[in-house]
Amino acid sequence: MDGALASLYGRDGGDGGKRADGGRRTAGLGASAPGVARWLGDIRTYFPSSVVQVMQRDAIDRLGLSALLLEPEMLEAVEADVHLVGTLLSLNRLMPERARESARAVVRTVVEELERKLAHRTRATLTGALDRSARISRPRHRDIDWNRTIRANLKNYLPAYRTVVPERLIGHGRAAQSVRKEVVLCIDQSGSMAASVVYASVFGAVLASLRAIDTRLVVFDTAVVDLTDRLDDPVDVLFGTQLGGGTDINRALAYCQSRITRPAETVVVLISDLYEGGIRDEMLKRVAAMKASGVQFVTLLALSDEGAPAYDREHAAALAALDAPAFACTPDLFPDVMAAALEKRPLPIPDMAEQR
Repeated sequence: MDGALASLYGRDGGDGGKRADGGRRTAGLGASAPGVARWLGDIRTYFPSSVVQVMQRDAIDRLGLSALLLEPEMLEAVEADVHLVGTLLSLNRLMPERARESARAVVRTVVEELERKLAHRTRATLTGALDRSARISRPRHRDIDWNRTIRANLKNYLPAYRTVVPERLIGHGRAAQSVRKEVVLCIDQSGSMAASVVYASVFGAVLASLRAIDTRLVVFDTAVVDLTDRLDDPVDVLFGTQLGGGTDINRALAYCQSRITRPAETVVVLISDLYEGGIRDEMLKRVAAMKASGVQFVTLLALSDEGAPAYDREHAAALAALDAPAFACTPDLFPDVMAAALEKRPLPIPDMAEQR
C-alpha cells in the first residue's frame, strides 16, 4: 500500500517522503506500460473500488497518463467510472483502431451500470404524466388515488376487521396519449462538462424509450451536432461527441429552436456552464423568445455528483431574470426536475449554497 501511494503522491517530498534508512523515496510510475499495469493491479488489490477511482483520476491529472489509456492493455486494467469515460471520450479522436474497441467496452460497462441505477426511477417518474383532474373508476394499482378511494368507501368500514372494503376504486386519469411531449437535450461538450455529457447521454436514451416523449439530443461546442438518431445506444451517442473546444450556446439554441414544432408541449434542457463564446445578447433573446412561445426552459450548470460547478454567474443571473433559473443537478434529482417541467410545475431547485 505504501509503495502504491508513494508512486503517485510521494513525489512532493517532505518528511513523509523519507525512507527509514534516511534515503529519499523516488516516486512516479515511469514511462513503461508494464510498470503502470503493475501499479493499477496493486491499487485494485489494496484499496476499495471508490478509492481506486480517485487514485486513477489523480494519476491521469498529476502524472499525465492519458496517453497510456490509448493502449488496450491499460484499458483492461483500469477501474471504470464516469470520470474515466470522460477522459476516454476526450482521447477518442487520438485512439488507434486496436484501442477503440477496448475503450468502447469500458464505456459500455459504465453506461450499463448507470442505466441500471437510473432508468427504472426515471421511467416510473415520467411515464404517462398523471392528470390529477381526471378520474377513472377502474384504475391500475399504481394509479389508485387512495385518499379519494377511502373517503368514498367509508360507509363500508368493517369494525370487526378494522378495515375499509372498497366497492369502488378511484384513480388518477392519465394524460391522453395523443398529447405527446417533446424534450430537447442541448449539451455543452466542452472539456469541463465531461461527466455531464455521460449522464445526459444515458438519460437521453432512457427518455427516448418512453413512447409519450419525443426526445432530441443535440451536442455542441462551436459546431452543432444532432445525435438523435443514435439515442437507441448511449455508447454511440458518447462516441459521437468531441470533448473540448470552444462554446457557442447561441448557435446551439438557434438550431434547437428551429426544430421546435409545438412550443407549448416542449421542454428544452440546456446543460452548460454558460461560458459563452458566441453572441451573448442573441442567446438571451433566443431564450426569452422560446419562453414567450410556451417552451419550458431549464438550464443545468452540471448534471453530475460533483457539487457546485464553476460557471458564468453573469449569464446565470441573466437567465434567472428571464424566469429560466440555472442550477446544478445531481442524477438522482434529474427525473424530478423533468417531471416538474413536463407538468409545468415549479422546478425542485436545489440550494446552490448547500452544494458548495
